[in-house]
Amino acid sequence: MNTSPFDLTGRTAVVTGASRGIGLAMAEGLAAAGADIIGVSASMPATGSEAASRVEALGRTFTPMRVDFSSRDEVGALGEELAGRGVDILVNNAGTIKRAPAAEHSDEFWDEVVAVNLSSQFVLSRAVGRSMLERGHGKVIFTASLLSFQGGINVPGYAAAKSGITGLTKALSNEWAGRGVTVNAIAPGYIATDNTQALQDDPDRSGAILERIPAGRWGQASDLAGATVFLASAASDYVTGVTLPVDGGWMAR
Repeated sequence: MNTSPFDLTGRTAVVTGASRGIGLAMAEGLAAAGADIIGVSASMPATGSEAASRVEALGRTFTPMRVDFSSRDEVGALGEELAGRGVDILVNNAGTIKRAPAAEHSDEFWDEVVAVNLSSQFVLSRAVGRSMLERGHGKVIFTASLLSFQGGINVPGYAAAKSGITGLTKALSNEWAGRGVTVNAIAPGYIATDNTQALQDDPDRSGAILERIPAGRWGQASDLAGATVFLASAASDYVTGVTLPVDGGWMAR
């Protein structure tokens, strides 16, 4: 019998934004720890996804779902469906970013980023969290950002939404922790994904970023897997309301 506090055997985990990048790595990490995965994204194919392939190779089941996270109706319907599935772990990772100077940042950019990165997270957590409270246990994990602590450049909507995630993490934790549901967030540092490709391709910005990271490298999506498993497992049962940077030391600099 496996008595590891990190063992997730028999647990069902929902990971949004699971088709690529950080979400894919999170799903794979949770599956490696024993969880079955419901993978959700706006582009998730019904069959043949890389996420399904990686999870199933680890001996776990993978259930794909496709949802437009900018649509309140679609997210609401997803929440109601998941509420009936006995979800143990909810990883709110789906996100988008729009870059433009604040003085030229359009209403459309703002509305889409806030809808996907903040509003949808609350709507989904409310529905799934309600079912967790009824059962007396559950783990909710958000993907925050270094811009949950800082303002960034040319991404006002993203910075505002990710700052909101840290507040939402605390607010839900305050209400739910005493009822068996922990709520935490992970703040990735500068991770080499398509969301940061513009920064990686800019020699000046990339150089300035690397100079500040004590670890001396861009993070990889796989660097987020361990923190995700920790916050999803019994090892973190007394950890709640926290936003955990996984940033190569950026915030300590």
